[in-house]
Amino acid sequence: MFKEKQNAPLSQTMTIAIIPAAGSGVRMGGDRPKQFLALDGKPILAITLMPFELCYEVDAIIVVTQKSDIEYCQKEIINRYKLTKVIKVVAGGDRRQDSVRFGLDASEGKYENIVIHDGVRPVISQMDIKEIINAGKTHRAVITGLPAKETVKEIDNDYNVIRTHDRRRLWLVQTPQIFRYNDLMEAHKKAIAEGWQEATDDSQLVERLGIPVKVIKGSEKNIKVTTPDDLELAEFLLKHIQD
Repeated sequence: MFKEKQNAPLSQTMTIAIIPAAGSGVRMGGDRPKQFLALDGKPILAITLMPFELCYEVDAIIVVTQKSDIEYCQKEIINRYKLTKVIKVVAGGDRRQDSVRFGLDASEGKYENIVIHDGVRPVISQMDIKEIINAGKTHRAVITGLPAKETVKEIDNDYNVIRTHDRRRLWLVQTPQIFRYNDLMEAHKKAIAEGWQEATDDSQLVERLGIPVKVIKGSEKNIKVTTPDDLELAEFLLKHIQD
């Protein structure tokens, strides 16, 4: 799946990838956080990071993990797999929203474009990364996603249907996502000031600033590994599907 690193163009806007990987993996049921579980003989996080390492449009990477896992991540992921673009491994927070903010702080405002990608979405190609970065050249905020295939119903606390939504207007959101540094930092500061802690992805925060968020179609392969079944599917995809 991995390809050789490509030569960088002579000039480009500086782009950093922030990879939140601070989850505990409760639904996976293992004794290690899911981002460190083996997939096709390598840790999930290492597989996720490699396309970013090889993609010339990405200048640097920051990994956000649990404080207790920083040393392990540095030694067994970054050093072992020679991920030279990873400039920092920093501690995350209680929520994904906090972890991304800590990663953003660690970038020190040195990169204009911020790409966010879940550490447990390992079936991602360099082309997926290039597409989101290219879209970010003309749009301030871009996310990837897939149109909903199933009928979507909203329910109440007693599991009674409230309404059925028009699936033609509904998309299932993925990562990677790309934002301008100043926009994303302002969005996180606004969330803190207003005590808003419910964001499940960064585009929710940016939307609250009134910034239009563009959606581009993602990949069916780009699954998030959350359960043992996801792990089996990711194993199959890595073995049988080429970039």
